[in-house]
Amino acid sequence: MSSAVLALAFVLWGAVAPASLGSVADSVNSVVTGNLGWLYIFTASAFVVFVIVLMASRFGRVRLGPSDSTPEYKTVSWFAMLFTAGMGIGLVFYAVAEPLTHFTSPPTGEAGTAEAAENAMLYTFYHWGLHPWAIYIVLGLSLGYFSFRKGLPLRPAAALYPLIGNRINSWPGYLVDVVAVFGTLFGLATSLGIGAQQVGAGLETLFGLENSTPLQVVLILLITSVAAVSVLLGIDKGIRNLSLINLWLALALMLFVFFFGPTRDLLNSTAANVGVYVQQLPGLSFQTFPGDADAQSWQSGWTLFYWGWWISWSPFVGMFLARISYGRTIRQFVAGALFAPVGASMVWMTVFGDTALDLLRADPANPLAGAPDSPETSMFLLLQQLPVPEILTLLASVLSIVVVVLFFATSSDSGSLVIDILTNGGDPNPRWQQRLFWAVLEGIIAAVLLGAGAAAGADALSALQTASILAGLPLCIVLILMAVGLMKGLRSERFVVALPVEMSPAVALRSSTARSDGHSTGRAPDNGQAAIDPSGALYSETAVATMATSDEVAPDSDDGVLDNAEEVSLERQER
Repeated sequence: MSSAVLALAFVLWGAVAPASLGSVADSVNSVVTGNLGWLYIFTASAFVVFVIVLMASRFGRVRLGPSDSTPEYKTVSWFAMLFTAGMGIGLVFYAVAEPLTHFTSPPTGEAGTAEAAENAMLYTFYHWGLHPWAIYIVLGLSLGYFSFRKGLPLRPAAALYPLIGNRINSWPGYLVDVVAVFGTLFGLATSLGIGAQQVGAGLETLFGLENSTPLQVVLILLITSVAAVSVLLGIDKGIRNLSLINLWLALALMLFVFFFGPTRDLLNSTAANVGVYVQQLPGLSFQTFPGDADAQSWQSGWTLFYWGWWISWSPFVGMFLARISYGRTIRQFVAGALFAPVGASMVWMTVFGDTALDLLRADPANPLAGAPDSPETSMFLLLQQLPVPEILTLLASVLSIVVVVLFFATSSDSGSLVIDILTNGGDPNPRWQQRLFWAVLEGIIAAVLLGAGAAAGADALSALQTASILAGLPLCIVLILMAVGLMKGLRSERFVVALPVEMSPAVALRSSTARSDGHSTGRAPDNGQAAIDPSGALYSETAVATMATSDEVAPDSDDGVLDNAEEVSLERQER
């Protein structure tokens, strides 16, 4: 109830005094980016290292649930839902516009050169690569582990149990949940506003409608109604099916550009882009451009906006990932939610970004040169210049609009589910009426942000970026605490290696006789006791990596950490 009241109060402020809201947001944003940008940079990069190390460690075998649990969704459905929830509208909006912007206005170096083109794709990969998914994974893993394995409610405060104990059910825990609700609302509002801008640009391209703020507000409200229908259908019939449809349509759009664009060059560019990204990522991840005001301004408008956007999305995406990942191991979760979507994003960005860069480098007067000033039109400008009949260009433009609308709907629907879980104490199956309320409120907040930006004299995208950066700041602190809590919880899992099975005297005697006679069978007996391999060595079925378990959730008397675990696996080991 408190989250709903505060959200409605924000909507009222934006409706009554949009200029005041826009002015205050800009002032606070300047303070945050000017003084705390280093915190976003360091935290996001540290999360990448954290999740990769966790995946490779012994804790990678721990399941998000009991040891005998199995995944709830098949791999394709699981990937479709996590990918459309985690990236969504931004991939379509920035796939062409971002590489072109970095190419024409790089933070360092000369614009329009081959080096600028290479760096343009490097910066794009940096913003859409490992960092955002590592942020999502930290929250998703924490919630999945403490909820499905430890029996705590599916809410962000539960991940802090090792740190604050039962106070997750008092004001500290409630505060964390409220922060997560607002981060989700503003992160989704940013995406919905961006989606409305691009749909408006598509309608202007196809039908000549002016892509104005009033049109974008109307589009937000109309597309929110599509999300409302998916809300009523639930996860299996709504979000799952809509995500699968969206994934296949997005793939069709990408293949259209791939086959009618510079196909051979795109294959080469994919390998080159990945190579440069892997080489430059360590240094770029901690770059803050000290002493370079222009580069720092670029970083504020791009990198800090993205990191704030991803962090503000983390409660939504992380909780949704946890909700659909029951039964998967930590290693499966990290590998599936880190490398698979990052690989897909890299291919997507290369196909659209390098195709646009090739056109602009061949003709500097190409209409794509204006894409940085109107990023919502860049996708349609690219489609118009492919060597295909006009009817195919029209169909591809319509397809891109449909993809954006479906991304819009799946993001809104998934976000509504997550917010409703948050505001219902962690209940994973909240009532549809409440999900409908939050879906409508998300659309209204996006419309208010667009209006506030216009009233304050700023462009709508700037207002949305400001909202993301501000919402991400408190959540950044919460995510750091969650990572600490997750490690404390995992370290309480006690691994006990069992001793080899001791042979009975009769079996030992038979083994000795067999060795002396040279009649080794090399086969393990059915009773699992000692046998002889062809070289005469003994081996036995041995239980290893067995964890002592307790089914109850209770803080340890010494350090407040949850102290339970369970058997992970039985492995055969030669002795």
